[in-house]
Amino acid sequence: MGAMEEDAARSLRVLFVTAPPADAPTLGRTLVEERLVACANVLPGATSFYWWQGALCRDEEAVLWMETTAGRLEAATARLREIHPYEVPKIVAFTPAAVHGPYAAWVHAETSPRDAT
Repeated sequence: MGAMEEDAARSLRVLFVTAPPADAPTLGRTLVEERLVACANVLPGATSFYWWQGALCRDEEAVLWMETTAGRLEAATARLREIHPYEVPKIVAFTPAAVHGPYAAWVHAETSPRDAT
Protein backbone atom coordinates (compact mmCIF):
# COMPACT_ATOMS: atom_id res chain seq x y z
CA MET A 1 0.00 0.00 0.00
CA GLY A 2 1.40 3.39 -0.99
CA ALA A 3 1.69 6.39 1.33
CA MET A 4 -1.41 8.02 -0.18
CA GLU A 5 -3.49 4.88 0.36
CA GLU A 6 -2.17 4.56 3.94
CA ASP A 7 -3.22 8.15 4.70
CA ALA A 8 -6.63 7.52 3.17
CA ALA A 9 -7.06 4.32 5.19
CA ARG A 10 -6.15 6.06 8.46
CA SER A 11 -8.78 8.75 7.94
CA LEU A 12 -11.65 6.47 6.87
CA ARG A 13 -14.72 6.51 9.14
CA VAL A 14 -17.66 4.13 9.17
CA LEU A 15 -21.09 5.37 10.26
CA PHE A 16 -23.54 2.97 11.90
CA VAL A 17 -27.11 4.30 11.83
CA THR A 18 -30.53 2.79 12.44
CA ALA A 19 -33.75 4.12 10.91
CA PRO A 20 -37.29 3.12 10.05
CA PRO A 21 -37.20 0.72 7.07
CA ALA A 22 -39.15 3.13 4.86
CA ASP A 23 -36.74 6.03 5.56
CA ALA A 24 -33.37 4.26 5.44
CA PRO A 25 -32.94 4.20 1.64
CA THR A 26 -33.65 7.93 1.40
CA LEU A 27 -31.18 8.70 4.18
CA GLY A 28 -28.43 6.67 2.51
CA ARG A 29 -29.11 7.97 -0.98
CA THR A 30 -29.19 11.60 0.19
CA LEU A 31 -25.80 11.34 1.86
CA VAL A 32 -24.29 9.64 -1.21
CA GLU A 33 -25.83 12.21 -3.60
CA GLU A 34 -24.43 15.04 -1.47
CA ARG A 35 -21.02 13.30 -1.41
CA LEU A 36 -20.99 13.20 2.38
CA VAL A 37 -20.49 9.44 2.25
CA ALA A 38 -19.10 7.29 -0.55
CA CYS A 39 -21.37 4.31 -0.02
CA ALA A 40 -24.49 3.51 1.98
CA ASN A 41 -25.50 -0.08 2.65
CA VAL A 42 -29.09 -0.51 3.82
CA LEU A 43 -29.69 -3.73 5.71
CA PRO A 44 -33.39 -4.32 6.42
CA GLY A 45 -34.82 -6.62 9.03
CA ALA A 46 -33.27 -5.43 12.29
CA THR A 47 -35.38 -5.77 15.43
CA SER A 48 -34.43 -3.24 18.08
CA PHE A 49 -35.32 -3.24 21.77
CA TYR A 50 -34.71 -0.08 23.79
CA TRP A 51 -36.05 2.13 26.55
CA TRP A 52 -37.74 5.35 25.42
CA GLN A 53 -39.53 7.76 27.75
CA GLY A 54 -39.92 5.10 30.45
CA ALA A 55 -41.30 2.39 28.16
CA LEU A 56 -39.62 -0.68 26.77
CA CYS A 57 -39.96 -0.48 22.99
CA ARG A 58 -39.60 -2.99 20.18
CA ASP A 59 -39.29 -1.71 16.62
CA GLU A 60 -38.42 -3.03 13.22
CA GLU A 61 -35.57 -0.98 11.76
CA ALA A 62 -33.04 -0.96 8.98
CA VAL A 63 -29.33 -0.61 9.61
CA LEU A 64 -27.20 1.70 7.49
CA TRP A 65 -23.43 1.28 7.17
CA MET A 66 -21.82 4.24 5.44
CA GLU A 67 -18.20 5.11 4.72
CA THR A 68 -16.82 8.63 4.81
CA THR A 69 -13.62 10.42 5.77
CA ALA A 70 -12.57 12.13 8.98
CA GLY A 71 -12.80 15.44 7.16
CA ARG A 72 -16.43 14.84 6.07
CA LEU A 73 -17.61 13.15 9.27
CA GLU A 74 -18.94 16.28 10.97
CA ALA A 75 -20.90 17.37 7.88
CA ALA A 76 -22.28 13.85 7.36
CA THR A 77 -23.49 13.53 10.95
CA ALA A 78 -24.96 17.04 10.92
CA ARG A 79 -26.89 16.25 7.74
CA LEU A 80 -28.13 12.98 9.22
CA ARG A 81 -29.42 14.83 12.28
CA GLU A 82 -31.29 17.24 9.97
CA ILE A 83 -33.07 14.62 7.87
CA HIS A 84 -33.43 11.66 10.25
CA PRO A 85 -37.00 11.14 11.46
CA TYR A 86 -36.02 10.16 15.03
CA GLU A 87 -35.81 12.69 17.82
CA VAL A 88 -32.60 11.00 19.00
CA PRO A 89 -31.12 9.07 16.06
CA LYS A 90 -28.44 6.45 16.56
CA ILE A 91 -25.40 7.82 14.73
CA VAL A 92 -22.19 6.06 15.73
CA ALA A 93 -18.86 6.58 13.97
CA PHE A 94 -16.09 4.00 13.98
CA THR A 95 -12.46 4.23 12.97
CA PRO A 96 -11.68 0.89 11.33
CA ALA A 97 -8.61 -1.02 12.47
CA ALA A 98 -7.80 -2.05 8.90
CA VAL A 99 -8.97 -0.90 5.47
CA HIS A 100 -8.12 -2.09 1.98
CA GLY A 101 -6.02 0.80 0.66
CA PRO A 102 -7.60 1.14 -2.78
CA TYR A 103 -11.07 1.16 -1.20
CA ALA A 104 -10.05 3.92 1.22
CA ALA A 105 -8.66 5.95 -1.68
CA TRP A 106 -11.97 5.50 -3.53
CA VAL A 107 -13.93 6.72 -0.47
CA HIS A 108 -11.75 9.83 -0.38
CA ALA A 109 -12.26 10.47 -4.08
CA GLU A 110 -16.05 10.04 -3.89
CA THR A 111 -16.51 12.26 -0.83
CA SER A 112 -14.43 15.12 -2.20
CA PRO A 113 -16.59 18.14 -3.05
CA ARG A 114 -17.02 18.56 -6.80
CA ASP A 115 -16.51 21.79 -8.72
CA ALA A 116 -19.81 23.31 -9.81
CA THR A 117 -18.88 23.68 -13.48
